[in-house]
Amino acid sequence: MGVAFKHSWNELLVSFIISLIMIVFAAVIMYFIEGNAQPETFGSVPRALWWSMATLTTVGYGDAVPITALGKVVASFIALVGISAIAIPAGIFAAAFQKVGIKD
Repeated sequence: MGVAFKHSWNELLVSFIISLIMIVFAAVIMYFIEGNAQPETFGSVPRALWWSMATLTTVGYGDAVPITALGKVVASFIALVGISAIAIPAGIFAAAFQKVGIKD
């Protein structure tokens, strides 16, 4: 695993940075969409960050959900984007394993 990580650390780092940017971007969007409707959950960007992180890295935790129609549509899109946030690093790491296996 260490050799595979060594071969792909640049790509994984870029993927991680993109994921962080997506988390912050999603939190800002949901703050503007849901902030007035749910100030206790989405009333600030830091509050919305929890929802964004849980939605982009999993299928959501369930404690914070959008209630407006636009919020639900945007949240659905963000959840689908979250699948790629997990799939891309997994693909990079799998390709690195394959390269390491071929060399040995």
